[in-house]
Amino acid sequence: MNVVENHSNAYCSSIFDHKMKWDANYWNERYDSGRTGWDIGHVATPLKMYIDQLRDKEVRILLPGAGNGYEAVYLIESGFSNVTVVDIARRPLDRIAAQCTGLSAPTLLEIDFFDHFGEYDLILEQTFFCALDPTLRKAYVSKMHELLAVGGRLVGVLFNIPLNHDRPPFGGNLETYLPLFETKFTIHTFEPCNNSIPPRQGSELFINCLKK
Repeated sequence: MNVVENHSNAYCSSIFDHKMKWDANYWNERYDSGRTGWDIGHVATPLKMYIDQLRDKEVRILLPGAGNGYEAVYLIESGFSNVTVVDIARRPLDRIAAQCTGLSAPTLLEIDFFDHFGEYDLILEQTFFCALDPTLRKAYVSKMHELLAVGGRLVGVLFNIPLNHDRPPFGGNLETYLPLFETKFTIHTFEPCNNSIPPRQGSELFINCLKK
């Protein structure tokens, strides 16, 4: 399985570039050095439980900034046939490709999330929001809305604690997040997770938002 590379100038010319201190080199270096303290080593329980109740195996799913891709691999192993992973860094995409050898391959795109175009029924969020410069949060919500088809959903996990101010992961809370998402989404669920892994109990929000 090949990782699809993007050699256009789209990322370099992105209107968001001047805000992005944490580029592909930054993230590749963190993976290479093992500085991935956010990585829990397996599919996150809240996302696993959501995936397990999905019945349509052909639903178009996007995972942005999927890290080591446990959710992507779990989707493929569970028989989902239309999975796309977008990440600015090459290292995690290579690791996902290696884990899916012999399976129905996900589409792996090495590209800035904000430069990606497509249409999806479901976007799964695994703390990607908190890896972005907080100045991009409004743009994140707009881009998620753009990428979803009519009736599409944004579902996943956000950190619900103050983290770093000068480097990812960045934190926040329900009171600051919710007004952003309400501008573009009808909120089905936006509340503390009741099934986080023990080290993250009380520090995660589960969201399930329907595109307006």
